[in-house]
Amino acid sequence: MSVFSFNHIALSVKDVNASTEFYQKVFQLKEIKNTASDSKTRWLSLGEGKQLHLIPRPNAEIKTNKAVHFALTTRDFSSFIEHLHALKIEYSDWLNTPNKDYIRKDGIKQVYFQDPNGYWIEVNDAILYN
Repeated sequence: MSVFSFNHIALSVKDVNASTEFYQKVFQLKEIKNTASDSKTRWLSLGEGKQLHLIPRPNAEIKTNKAVHFALTTRDFSSFIEHLHALKIEYSDWLNTPNKDYIRKDGIKQVYFQDPNGYWIEVNDAILYN
């Protein structure tokens, strides 16, 4: 059977510039060249060859729920929480308790918050357990 690895995630966004700014501000992601087309789609590097593609769809209806999310992990979870506070970005645990992290049964801490389009993002410290 073929071996697969993660390449990118693509999100439809209302305002590609605002979304790009959000992801750069929150995660310090660098913009990279969109090598696929001359479209207005913007690409951001997640590191290690992985990418976030922001596809402008100003008239699209974007429906979200917390169960559909992507997760990023960090070694410095506490500093990231401080960063969210500094940016005045509200976050919650899985049960929607405002400004509270959650410690899973396996000991991993996590928080959830939304981007400007309502997409849910989880940040956790699972990297410490790998």
